[in-house]
Amino acid sequence: MKFSLPQADVYVPSGLDPAAALARTTHLCIGAHQDDLEIMAYHGIAECFGRDDRWFSGVVVTNGAGSPRTGRYAKISDEEMQDIRRREQRRAARLGGYSIQFQLAHPSAAVKSSGCTAVQTDLAQILAGCRPEILYVHNPMDKHDTHVAVFLRTLEAIRSLPRAQRPRQVLGCEVWRDLDWLPDSEKVALDVSDRPRLAQDLLGVFKSQIAGGKRYDLATLGRRAANASFFTAHTTDATRALTFAMDLTILTRVDSLDVKTYVRELVRRFRDEATARLEALG
Repeated sequence: MKFSLPQADVYVPSGLDPAAALARTTHLCIGAHQDDLEIMAYHGIAECFGRDDRWFSGVVVTNGAGSPRTGRYAKISDEEMQDIRRREQRRAARLGGYSIQFQLAHPSAAVKSSGCTAVQTDLAQILAGCRPEILYVHNPMDKHDTHVAVFLRTLEAIRSLPRAQRPRQVLGCEVWRDLDWLPDSEKVALDVSDRPRLAQDLLGVFKSQIAGGKRYDLATLGRRAANASFFTAHTTDATRALTFAMDLTILTRVDSLDVKTYVRELVRRFRDEATARLEALG
């Protein structure tokens, strides 16, 4: 596999041939930054961990240069931060038993440019090398611009492929905006209760982010616990930890379906549910 940038990093923890490691992938996550995969796609990591019939693989699209930093990381240059974050993501891949880990090293500005085809081309190459049962992506309603841009470039890459090469299911995951607001009929509730120590350790790998001023580890585990407790009001908790996603598969089956139209319809259904409750009780 040859990618657009020479800085692109391909890592196979087991030492297997990269093409073979990609081909055996059953759960794939495409995320914007180092640590996004471990926040948004722990469901896939846990489902595949320790198994030889299911394999999780990850793609980090950007180089991570723009992350906020303080404390001992305050004076770290962008170039040094890229290297630190690349090594952290490799450690997460080893710890999580990933089949293969790609870090494509694109600048965020390039990802956010709809006219830049390099990102789409790189992603299409990866997607053509596997047909995962589940593809985890950022959701189009995330409030982080780079996350939304990665979602759009991923959708473009999927739509560029023959239908036989497209993922079977595509789930838009929560990172910079919770999805608890979605009507329950629209939610995909993912049980992430399994292996809580692994979940904690994977998040703890990214010390440059945690010590650098953002407690993503505490926030992520807290959100999962909150989702589990607040999912239903009148029954006891069925799980200890949940993440929510939206099923975006239709966007990869109906190429003419506009993303903005899809998002507006979701917001309308939320509005209708909220106002209907007020009308019924008022």
